[in-house]
Amino acid sequence: MADASSINPIPVGLDDGYAFTKIALPDGRLLAIPSRARVGQSGVTWIHEAEQRISEYETEDTVYSVGALDGAPTHFEGYPWSGLNRAVVQHALQQAGLAGKSVHAVSGLPVSSFYRKSGEHRQETIARKRDSLKQAVRPLSGALPAGIAFHEVIPEALAAWYDYVIVELEDGVTLDADRVSVPVAIVDIGGRTTDYVVVKDQGILHASSGSLQCGMLNVKQSVADGIQERFDLESLSEQLVSQAVEHKTVRLQGEAHDVAALVEAAMREVVERIHDETRRQLGLGIELDRVLFVGGGTVALSKHIANWFPHQAIAEHPAFANARGMLKYLRYVCEASDAA
Repeated sequence: MADASSINPIPVGLDDGYAFTKIALPDGRLLAIPSRARVGQSGVTWIHEAEQRISEYETEDTVYSVGALDGAPTHFEGYPWSGLNRAVVQHALQQAGLAGKSVHAVSGLPVSSFYRKSGEHRQETIARKRDSLKQAVRPLSGALPAGIAFHEVIPEALAAWYDYVIVELEDGVTLDADRVSVPVAIVDIGGRTTDYVVVKDQGILHASSGSLQCGMLNVKQSVADGIQERFDLESLSEQLVSQAVEHKTVRLQGEAHDVAALVEAAMREVVERIHDETRRQLGLGIELDRVLFVGGGTVALSKHIANWFPHQAIAEHPAFANARGMLKYLRYVCEASDAA
């Protein structure tokens, strides 16, 4: 007899970003892994199997390695419906303990990928993303795959609005009437993009919503270029650059070098671009009740964005705001629609 948990689908909020893939689960767990993968087998044998840090997956007759390796760039237009994306998502689901489970998921697209400027949905793009994650992905370890049986796609920053207005209580769920009734702007600083969504009277104001092609991956690229120039290097591993950005030091030929100035300069450049676009989209935010900052970039840049608006706030665990909102949308909007 099949395990009941493999039949009853597990709802998952799935924020499969260009830099990190975040998962929100109904038991309250939040999980993040780097969106780090490449085509081909890993070429690594672990001395201790328990220390395995790279996993291999096959989808559409192509093998991908995911984990502690130098990943291929994810900042290309087709990433959201690529085999690379599917392998990373499957790895995240495996890490969340969902092997062999049936999954119902909501994921997202950047605002400008989801909507045209007129407000029309980009139906073809949305369908490609929705259908892609339903395709089979086989773990080469022999583990059972997590199968995505249902998948809906929503705009990424709008997911954070759902997280903001849908409040889970011990005795159920409710819409926060005060938050729903006032105009709110979401600024979502991610890996490849910074998204803006303004919601008023439960409607999206498209004139003040959109995407800027700028995020934390721009910081990494700028730091990589600076390190290569300073030390006359032809190339750098993606993992080394990530560690340099996080720790502000880089270890080369057994010696640690301080690169704090490079990192700070890269962050300032990205912050200036995001600040300029934020002013263009939102002005001084005079008619807004709240400007809510979310996304992994908000964590990294928090001290740089601290005083942009007098009525701004940073969401709790901002890197997971979209994933939490996607889970809430799945459980309380999709399920309510199905029941109607």
